[in-house]
Amino acid sequence: MAVEIIMPKLGVDMQEGEILEWKKQEGDMVNEGDILLEIMSDKTNMELEAEDSGILLKIVRGNGETVPVTEVIGYLGAEGESVDNLSAPSTESKEAPQEVAKAPETPVQAAPQVAVSAPQGNKGKVRATPAARKAAKELGIDLGQVPGTGPFGRVHKDDVENFKGAQPKATPLAKKIAEDKGLDLSTITGSGYNGKIMKEDVMAVLNAAKPAAETAQAAKPAEEAVKELPEGVEVIKMTAMRKAISKGMTHSYLTAPTFTLNYDVDMTEMMALRKKLIDPIMAKTGNKVTFTDLLGMAVVKTLMKPEHSYLNASLINDATEIELHRFVNLGIAVGLDGGLIVPVVKGADKMTISDFVIASKDVIKKAQSGKLKAAEMSGSTFSITNLGMFGTKSFNPIINQPNSAILGISATVPTPVVVDGEVVVRPIMALSLTIDHRLVDGMNGAKFMVDLKNLIENPFELLI
Repeated sequence: MAVEIIMPKLGVDMQEGEILEWKKQEGDMVNEGDILLEIMSDKTNMELEAEDSGILLKIVRGNGETVPVTEVIGYLGAEGESVDNLSAPSTESKEAPQEVAKAPETPVQAAPQVAVSAPQGNKGKVRATPAARKAAKELGIDLGQVPGTGPFGRVHKDDVENFKGAQPKATPLAKKIAEDKGLDLSTITGSGYNGKIMKEDVMAVLNAAKPAAETAQAAKPAEEAVKELPEGVEVIKMTAMRKAISKGMTHSYLTAPTFTLNYDVDMTEMMALRKKLIDPIMAKTGNKVTFTDLLGMAVVKTLMKPEHSYLNASLINDATEIELHRFVNLGIAVGLDGGLIVPVVKGADKMTISDFVIASKDVIKKAQSGKLKAAEMSGSTFSITNLGMFGTKSFNPIINQPNSAILGISATVPTPVVVDGEVVVRPIMALSLTIDHRLVDGMNGAKFMVDLKNLIENPFELLI
């Protein structure tokens, strides 16, 4: 019997994926574990492996198409088997994306469960989406006992969460509002981490009760607004990466009350240290040490001081608790033609300069070639972004949530300064620290910058 190939849900915020290239063609033999196709999810490219063996009977969605998560994109089966009578699962039986519109103008009502003829429990190898398997593991549910509502009994995440009344995860405030308004939490799709129901999700469902005319007006297709375009105007679709950047930056800007501290740093000693390190590090690693590497190490060393722990922290549980990190996973912003991506150097606090050079070059090269894995662009505890190579004198970087701060690095410019009563020209670099004021106060941010400035101006401590 034919098995459907679906667009996987690779992250809690993933709504759709773009098919970059099918690695197999219709009629090809596919073994379990073979790479079927390459997709783009938000900001990263991913290779999708076959979950079963068989002949690639049909490609439903081709290269270049953007497909909602859990939608069928192809079929595997026995040679000669027909799939003409098969159709993609209805939208009601698909796994709902983990994002509910938060704006009152575009409320989203949770889709009702649709009665689908399915076996009461699965025997043998269970067909299930990756999200369903993860949910079953978290809830301690045997997938073999869950009736699947997908084609051929495939188990979706909704099937797992609705099995035997599994209780949805929700914040205390969301539970209280739902209880006060008489809402059933099991009918609400959560937009928080791992599908947790947030206050905004409950409010979105409540706002759905607004008059239909108002809803219809708010939901007018975008194409109506651009029916008559002036000559020379072109409308193009946002790429998956651009959508992810737009969503992330908007969330950060509207969520965190921020302020930025600006400092000038004398790079004389740092430039001298780099000059001495270039040859030995090149001989050891095969890579050239950059100022971003040295500045990154200076940031890591400063963050590890106990008095600066809040600069290396995150807000969790609906911003009611603070997660302090005793390690540093440093995010390094990388500009690509299609947008911005932030690969992460994990465990940077345990690295030597040579280790850091190797690790940073590895994730940066992967980012530039589109081969970065999802795990390599998540989990940062602090981030840096360098626009100095473009001559930028100063800027206010936007925090990479859920970090509590981000450091912007600007150009190094020969500048007249007073040293010991004499005017001399020194290479001065501007640093800009943007801070989430919910976690860090101005005095604490300033103390961090003073220590960082001292370390950059006396960088030989990096070798100790």
